Amino acid sequence: MKDSPIQLDQQVAVPEVRRIGMDRPMVWLRSGWRDMRANPIASVAYGLLFAIAGDFILIFAWRTPYLFTAAVSGFFLIAPLLAGGLYEISRRQSEGQHSTFFDSLACWGRNGESMAMFGLLMAVATFMWERISSVFFALIIPDLAPDLWAFVPNVLLNREYRGLALTWFFIGATLALLVFSVSAVSIPMLIDRRVTAITAMITSLRAVALNIVPMLLWAALVVMLTLAGFATLLFGLIVFMPLLGHASWHAYRDLVK
Repeated sequence: MKDSPIQLDQQVAVPEVRRIGMDRPMVWLRSGWRDMRANPIASVAYGLLFAIAGDFILIFAWRTPYLFTAAVSGFFLIAPLLAGGLYEISRRQSEGQHSTFFDSLACWGRNGESMAMFGLLMAVATFMWERISSVFFALIIPDLAPDLWAFVPNVLLNREYRGLALTWFFIGATLALLVFSVSAVSIPMLIDRRVTAITAMITSLRAVALNIVPMLLWAALVVMLTLAGFATLLFGLIVFMPLLGHASWHAYRDLVK
């Protein structure tokens, strides 16, 4: 079933979005796996880049809890943009074309201004979360030993800080849900169509709003696989991030007419 289009003005029309079933996120993952198997070298190259980015997060932010949490959260915020090449690989695969890593870079030559605008908005969201985390840590734990091993038992599991910790999690979850809603299909759409960043974000919001439960399941799968990648000392990211990138392309094609 399709939702009717919305005409914003004479120049901009938001594309139609479809209703989907609860089974679709798993279908996207299976389709993403097929794309990855069809283009293994280019896909794994992106996986290695994501793993290297994760290594930098661990190396430079491990001993500073607020920077670590902000950096990991920021990883989720900018990952859709960094996965642009994976969307291009899947786009080419849907047209029967195999891709090299260099072929995938062509996505940045199309609609570059709108993609840059979207990237700027994601950078602002990342900066806002870093500042929120900084204030949170400065207020409640100014004298805590600056490492995660002290932070988890002394703050997150400490009843004295439970209220503040829950507030922090609530703010972070709200921001994450908002960012997910505006980015779920935005970058694939910007690569596939000549639309503005605002049009892509509105389309993404409508797609999520029309499919709340399936999209929450999709968001949970994205978070779980990404965290599993970090939990396996980044090795899992080599596979999980390309898989999610390719699957996100299929999510876009499924949701947007």
